[in-house]
Amino acid sequence: MILLVVVIAIFAILLCAIRAALGPTAPDRVVAVDAIVTLMVASMVLLGVDYRASIYLDVALVYAFLSFLGTLAIAKYLEGRGVET
Repeated sequence: MILLVVVIAIFAILLCAIRAALGPTAPDRVVAVDAIVTLMVASMVLLGVDYRASIYLDVALVYAFLSFLGTLAIAKYLEGRGVET
């Protein structure tokens, strides 16, 4: 059952990747990449629960933290040059 949810998450990741590639503005692309990261972190947590391996949880935590820092950096960059461009 958990693997089915992970497969659905992979399909959603593909849809978000299309949105990130075709997004008309930079904030749209940032939101799409954040959605991809969120789905990947959730998939890693589910796989960690399914395989009973805590390494997946550790990697998911570090990946989520680094993604948060990256989002803050991108938001700061976009704030400086204007969101419309």
